Amino acid sequence: MDPRRACWESSSEDVTRPLLPVHEDRLAGRSCCSVLANRYLAVASGPAACALICALGDLGGHPAARNMLGVLAWVFLWWITDAVPLAVASMAPLFLFPAFGISSSDAVAKAYMDDVISLVLGSFILALAIEHYSIHRRLALNITSLFCGDPVKPHLLLLGICGTTVFISMWIHNTPCTVMMIQVATGILQRFPRDQLEGGADARELQRFSKALVLGITYASTIGGMATLTGTGANIILVGMWSTYFPEQRPITFSSWMSFGLPMALILFVALWATLCLMYCTKNTGRVLSAYLDRSHLRRELSLMGPMAFAEKMVLAVFGALIVLWMTRSLTDDIPGWAVLFDGKVGDGTVTILMTTLLFIIPSGKSDGEKLMDWGKCRKLQWHIILLLGAGFAIADGFKSSGLTDILSSGLGFLKGAPALAIAPAVCLFSGLITEFTSDDATATLVLPLLAELGKSIGVHPLLLMVPGTVGSQLSYLLPTATPGNVVGFGTGYITIKDMVLTGIPMKLAGIAALTILLPTLGSLVFGMDSGAVAL
Repeated sequence: MDPRRACWESSSEDVTRPLLPVHEDRLAGRSCCSVLANRYLAVASGPAACALICALGDLGGHPAARNMLGVLAWVFLWWITDAVPLAVASMAPLFLFPAFGISSSDAVAKAYMDDVISLVLGSFILALAIEHYSIHRRLALNITSLFCGDPVKPHLLLLGICGTTVFISMWIHNTPCTVMMIQVATGILQRFPRDQLEGGADARELQRFSKALVLGITYASTIGGMATLTGTGANIILVGMWSTYFPEQRPITFSSWMSFGLPMALILFVALWATLCLMYCTKNTGRVLSAYLDRSHLRRELSLMGPMAFAEKMVLAVFGALIVLWMTRSLTDDIPGWAVLFDGKVGDGTVTILMTTLLFIIPSGKSDGEKLMDWGKCRKLQWHIILLLGAGFAIADGFKSSGLTDILSSGLGFLKGAPALAIAPAVCLFSGLITEFTSDDATATLVLPLLAELGKSIGVHPLLLMVPGTVGSQLSYLLPTATPGNVVGFGTGYITIKDMVLTGIPMKLAGIAALTILLPTLGSLVFGMDSGAVAL
């Protein structure tokens, strides 16, 4: 039998292989009491830090601002230590803000559901529909077979798979996109015999390409999320905090952010592809891959999926219509978009929930009464992300209502006169370093209020600093702990921390360089920024 065919068929039958490697219990031999003690210490760290700040802190006779700082320390420590589940830590402002006199219970609760949150909620449900009908897998196989080449061209194969990941991540959250595409990658990597991944020149070629594929999907998912508001929570947090701190200014819409974020993502995508090809592909890679993978294999797997069903076509139709509505709600000053028909009272979240509702109305065509989606299919809804975003907006409101923003603004006055275009790359680097140790959403929640005040203090448009802070929080390429997507890629067992660092450093530098060029040029046109004046 042809070894390629045998390898293909054996990997196709091995459907029970887990996505992530199964490790032995690492807690073996450790005392259960020790584990519990460490967990309780993490739980106690938040209240202890809050009590210490409230007892010893002195912010010039502003008790509400002092309490806000203490509550921020409490919530942030719970986030970074995983003392309690992320969703639970994100709900803490609901009881901490009223208890410490920062804001009323009604005021803080409203931060957890606004137009931005409804945009994310609807996007998550749409992503679940795409996953349920395996639309992402069909798309990935089509594009991969198109770029595979015969014989295999590794550079084109990486271009196709990473490009597919970027596109999918533009419309759904980074983490589910990474999980979906890693499944496609493992389907390809399972064609390679694992017992030959060590030793020999051909084995080293397979090992290098395996690293490139996993790293490419992991980083491409992060890059794609940068292009649109729905791709990652950090962009949503920027929109929410911008409208909170500067409600009289022109809002950041889906189309305006995409006009800036998409070119930024394309530059990073080209940098990623070039980095992977230079570091992990040689002139012999294609020859080695051709022994286990070719276009006919991918087309065979695609044919097993059969033609597109009515339900898949309807989900794609709803998805396409939603994209059109997002992009045309607000166009230019001369062409206002369809939102003018409703006196500007509708937002991106409005149409997202509207189109998502259609999924629960349109029949699937499979059986009598069955719809495209039902609530049972929404059990995997990522409520922890939604609550995290709500906590970020609540914290932004708390900064403002407690007076902490005024104190920070006066404290940052010494930076007045500093060139904004010199500070912007430094802000991006600072945010990019923090995000390696905590999530991009938590990083954006922490730094954006500070950057908003810094912009007012030094007399520049706040977006000249808030946008670099947001972009920097998404340049999380060095450590597995930076994002859940990095954990998924690292957990496959194909890459090491050394691989992530060596590949991630040029990616992070490319991101900072691209931002430095695009922000004062394209960013000024898209967001209406004037580096010489403060838009307040």
